[in-house]
Amino acid sequence: MPYPPMLHSADAMRDFDALLAARLRSEGPMNLPRAYDVMAEFDLDGLVLAEPVNVFHLLGYWPQLANTRTGQPPTSFALLARDPRQGPGFVTSRFIYYYTYADSCFTRDLQVYLYQEASDSGDDSLATELGAEFPDAGLEPLSDVETRRRVALDAATAMRASSVNSGPALIRALRDMGLWRGRIAFDHPLIRTICGRHGHAGELLAGDNVLRWIRLVKSPLEIGLMQRAAAANVAALTSVGRSIRAGANHAELQRQFAIEAAQRGNHAVFLNVDRVSSELSSETIRDGQAFFLDGVSHCRHYHGDYARTVFVGEPRPAVRNAARAAAQAWDAVREILRPGVRYADIVACGRDAVRRGGFAVTIGFGPHSVGLMHTDEPGEDAGGFYRKLDLTLRENMILSVDCPVMNTGVGGSAHIEDLMLITRDGAEPLHVLADPVIQI
Repeated sequence: MPYPPMLHSADAMRDFDALLAARLRSEGPMNLPRAYDVMAEFDLDGLVLAEPVNVFHLLGYWPQLANTRTGQPPTSFALLARDPRQGPGFVTSRFIYYYTYADSCFTRDLQVYLYQEASDSGDDSLATELGAEFPDAGLEPLSDVETRRRVALDAATAMRASSVNSGPALIRALRDMGLWRGRIAFDHPLIRTICGRHGHAGELLAGDNVLRWIRLVKSPLEIGLMQRAAAANVAALTSVGRSIRAGANHAELQRQFAIEAAQRGNHAVFLNVDRVSSELSSETIRDGQAFFLDGVSHCRHYHGDYARTVFVGEPRPAVRNAARAAAQAWDAVREILRPGVRYADIVACGRDAVRRGGFAVTIGFGPHSVGLMHTDEPGEDAGGFYRKLDLTLRENMILSVDCPVMNTGVGGSAHIEDLMLITRDGAEPLHVLADPVIQI
């Protein structure tokens, strides 16, 4: 996918949306060459995925009926073998294939395994096809949606008979794809349970960190999705910032950010106002106040992350100086971003810029990869928690460096944050680099 110009207008955003949708119908966002390299590094024969974020990453399909909002366990699984000659595998129920998957009109080749029921009784036999879901009453012609769904389900069923339930279907896919006796990474305990129940002969490895290593380096489609998300996120936060007046409270600003993001096709995740992210905050804005806005929202599950300082009227000299320190240090950091630079180098560069500028403030330089998650990078296992790694920048990473002023007692708060695409020999902003301060 060519890297498009900055998305300045609603028409440009709409056209780019259509392009992204067409690409998602034909391919998943995952950087497959990167995935094969990471599987080789971890000596894996394949991946078996059930978490919606990971199914989407591989297939471009978000299984919305299985997530924390609906309260349902996984009902769809995605598989990738290390053998690049094989297409991805997709295991789901006949109902879901008919009722949700078919509506996206996907065009990519998948190895599809359907089943009748969501539970796994342990019965390995195949079910007799018991007739069509949503049988045709024949009283009126089928709608376009009904016809499309029926054609898609019939085509998938013609490839292979449906299994009784999810367990046999998943095991059948593992066998067919050569993964039954292999070393595979998984992302949900249900996969381990099913494999154990059916006597899986290979080795299972908890896969969250493996998947983060894959997501660290973006495919061209992912870069486009990130640019789309970032452009809308920046516009939403900027609109909120420019509309702020004395008397507005934090909850109102958070709601406004959600509305502004939604109007641009994004879903708000959070808006931090003056270091406060609580949805119950009743703090209000006053004349002369200086504070930062840090907003995250996502589009098609890819995240924008952006922060700016806001001056409502004339700020105190100390906080104006603090905002200048953050902005100048970020300018210095951006100059060194390129493949081979380590996170520790970024922190050292930022701190050195603050010292050289003679600023008497402390700024917390926090580099992190952004993508399907706000902090989308691998870590080191530290007793059940991830300890941050000193990662090395790679081409096609998308990086944020948080630059908040850490001091209290400076008359307010200040922060600046942009998303940067790491290129072959440097870095480019993923969105418009606006002024470091929004002046009201």
